[in-house]
Amino acid sequence: MSEDNTPLREIRINPIVPSESVLVATARAMRPRKDEDPAPRDTRRHVERCPFCPGNEAMTPPTIMAVPNEENWRIRMVENLYPVLGETPGGGLAFGLQQAIDGYGRHEVIIDNASHGIAIHEMDEAHLALLFGVYRDRMAQLYASDTRIRYVLAFKNFGPAAGASIAHTHSQIIAMPVVPENLHNELLNSRQHYQKYNQCIFCSLIDEALTFEATIYDRVSGEIRRKISVGQYVVERGEHFIAIKPFASRYEWEVHILPLQHDSDFLNITDEARADLARVMRRTMARLDAVVGGVQYNYFLHSLPRSEAYADCQAGFHWHLEICPRTSIPTGFELGSGLFVNTISPEDAAQQLREVSLDP
Repeated sequence: MSEDNTPLREIRINPIVPSESVLVATARAMRPRKDEDPAPRDTRRHVERCPFCPGNEAMTPPTIMAVPNEENWRIRMVENLYPVLGETPGGGLAFGLQQAIDGYGRHEVIIDNASHGIAIHEMDEAHLALLFGVYRDRMAQLYASDTRIRYVLAFKNFGPAAGASIAHTHSQIIAMPVVPENLHNELLNSRQHYQKYNQCIFCSLIDEALTFEATIYDRVSGEIRRKISVGQYVVERGEHFIAIKPFASRYEWEVHILPLQHDSDFLNITDEARADLARVMRRTMARLDAVVGGVQYNYFLHSLPRSEAYADCQAGFHWHLEICPRTSIPTGFELGSGLFVNTISPEDAAQQLREVSLDP
């Protein structure tokens, strides 16, 4: 809502990728719609026929990595049985205006936890720190194993609406020969911003979230149009990391987690920083669960690719983790216009998340 509680209708420009706009239309939340129960969640610790549960290791491809070991694993990594990319070269293809690039790469599954139905916010912080360490170590191994790999994406789908096909908690890693377009656009625009202002745009957004306040008046009537308060977009803060609600949020409950100190590459994360990332992540997910309840979501890491084309992006790009809860389905307008429609003002969403009472 706006300052006088009237519905918001405004197109917000993403400062990182200006071509990516969001239509905030809070009146849409008032339209009649059928109430839906939260998606059912399987909370069992062990399921006899689940291929990811301990004791069923023979139902999956061989172990690639296990922490702390294969016999008593807490986190286990295997190849994906149905990979989107494969190791067998097929050769590129071009004819007329059509072009295809060889779908070469790796696709692996990380079984996040031995407990079948545990949620991220229910995992202890030491375990989450281990999980982020597995992401880091496997990403580094894949980059080192093949110079054709340009980007390694670590991500998680939770719930059918987010694309998860198995209920047992898991995330995935895909190593690919191209840099995804959304990351490419972030890199190019952040590089241009740095070349113009000699400052990382992500660092500037963090500074604004922590220090900026303003009152915006109508130039004709003199009435207050908008107040921006210090910390208005901050959802959670740790010693090394901060969780922020983007001003131009594509999804109603979208949250981004960024390191407070500039770093372009997730692979540089230290053990101390991993522990703080785990704390900020767990608390952010607990806030989302408390407000939304049974939320289905995707999260993914955006970090510096391994390509000479982006070698000069280190100073201007800032690695980050994006959490995208899936509370609505894209409509024809969104698909046709390229505009995301957000029915909850990011300011209201951030306030609701902040107000959740959590144990220290």
